[in-house]
Amino acid sequence: MENILSINLSTTTAPVVSESRSKHWVDYGTEDWANLYPQFLIDLYYNSSTQAAIINATSEMIAGEDIVIEDEEERDLEAVVKLKKFFNSANSNESLQEVIKKIAFDFKLQGAFALNIVWSQDRTRISEIYHIGVDKIRAEKPNELGKVEGYYVSADWSDTRKNKPYRVPAFNTNDRTSPNQILYTGLYSPNMNAYHTPDYVAANNWALVDQRVAEFHLNNISNGFAGSFLISFANGVPTQEERFQIEQSLAAKFTGADNAGKFILTFSDDKTRTPEITAISPSDLDKQYLALQELLVQNILTGHRVTSPILMGIKSDSGLGNNADELNSAANFYSNTVVKPFQEHILKVLKKIFTVNNMDMPVRFEQLKPITTRFTNQDLAAVMTQDEIREELGLAPLKEDVVVDEDFTKMAEYTALDAFIDECGEDMPEDWELVEEEVVDGEHQDFDFEEVLNEIAGEKIELASTGRAIPSRKSEQDGISKKTYDYFRVRYVYEKDGFLNNKSGTRREFCKKMMAANKLYRKEDIINMGTRPVNPGFGKNGAATYSQWLFKGGPQCFHFWTRRIFKTVIGESKTTKIEDADLIGYTKARSEGFTAKKNDKLVAIPPRRMKNNGYIKAR
Repeated sequence: MENILSINLSTTTAPVVSESRSKHWVDYGTEDWANLYPQFLIDLYYNSSTQAAIINATSEMIAGEDIVIEDEEERDLEAVVKLKKFFNSANSNESLQEVIKKIAFDFKLQGAFALNIVWSQDRTRISEIYHIGVDKIRAEKPNELGKVEGYYVSADWSDTRKNKPYRVPAFNTNDRTSPNQILYTGLYSPNMNAYHTPDYVAANNWALVDQRVAEFHLNNISNGFAGSFLISFANGVPTQEERFQIEQSLAAKFTGADNAGKFILTFSDDKTRTPEITAISPSDLDKQYLALQELLVQNILTGHRVTSPILMGIKSDSGLGNNADELNSAANFYSNTVVKPFQEHILKVLKKIFTVNNMDMPVRFEQLKPITTRFTNQDLAAVMTQDEIREELGLAPLKEDVVVDEDFTKMAEYTALDAFIDECGEDMPEDWELVEEEVVDGEHQDFDFEEVLNEIAGEKIELASTGRAIPSRKSEQDGISKKTYDYFRVRYVYEKDGFLNNKSGTRREFCKKMMAANKLYRKEDIINMGTRPVNPGFGKNGAATYSQWLFKGGPQCFHFWTRRIFKTVIGESKTTKIEDADLIGYTKARSEGFTAKKNDKLVAIPPRRMKNNGYIKAR
């Protein structure tokens, strides 16, 4: 009967791998799911709420918030730019993080993941990578050395006649004949050569029980929570045809067509008895299923190595792991023993791709931050300094600490532009002489005005690179003349076009903050600003990033850059000094004659005065 749960715990859910002479690939399935083991795992995921919760939470932990370059400021600039481009566009439709989220999900669910590697036309680099579902591929039979040299792809392996599998070579940097290759990988699986199994295989029987329990409860709801009954008739024994008609009538009258079979009919010749209806539902059935539910949840959690169900979003009435210290311990254990091995393997695979494209450098996952449950925002603001709060938010410390007089939740409003101003903005120097101030005109983006100026002043003593742009630190182009002891510092200021501004005023948040800050900036920092979402939505086609050096606050902006040149003298001059005006004038001439494409004059022009008011197309 439909409302009686039948569970066969002897069912084999372990994968079965086999080779057939008639097939080019290695079958991957179970006894009931022939060559469909990945689909079997997907089916369990969709039908076991506990299994789904763990897989969803774990895959999110693996993917993290983002992938970042370690010690970016110390890396080769060209390689950093190439890698960040790859971060932003792993393929024509997705960023690298979007691809990582998909492969992280497959990695946890299937125990493996696969990438479609697309080579450039000249085969010198990897142009794109795409996620490909593990359920869509099967491994080719290994060669005599046990190595898989290719994979077969099918949209639906349950019907290979309709969806004929086609071969794609395995990823191989030494053989780039094919424009497409498949990289299939996973963690070590015992007794597996061609495939990788999930780390929770032992829990699949219990996930199957979870599925069956859910189906049982669904049938109970469909049956109106009615139990099974024994119906006895004592007015004679009807013929086979009459019995069938009685059964159909009762089913249609009381249960409906979908619920037939939840009663038992008996017949007798005792005419003194009227029909009897006897309930046969067992007692305490609710308690039995509650106990079964607790048992299966615990076993599924154990199979996934989860010590606290709350980490997975699963409510626990036992109190286990509800304590904040226990929860933190459980989170650390799960992160170190489960999440990090997955992440390290993904990074190992990405390193292969980065190496091919000559942009190999250490990268790491930006971890999801755990939410504290012990303290309120007010508690944290009362006991933490501003820089400590900023550290928790992943922000750089400010130059000086100030009193936190706002609610801690408002710190979330701190934007990428605020971070740039705090990190890179410099105050007007008090001990330096301002020798020149002019609108930036004709200076190409790639021209190092400060470096050339120091070189013209005399032989330069190079100062150590500061790496990251920190306020008041020297520019990489700063130097001291051995002959004149002049030390020039070139900085740039964000200023407004008074005529235009008098008409419309400043309304854009980016421009408001830049004007209010009234800071000096190094040129290299302004260029780098274009890689950060300081004014999202104002780039090409609504992009988050664009060149602030050229386009300032975006279309319709009324602002431009002004160059300010400061000087100090250290010691006494040993030679006759060249006039500052001559030095600066000559340097300016050099900047205007810089051999590069002539888009430089945009620096000195507010977007409002540009063609189409700074828009790509006329409006």
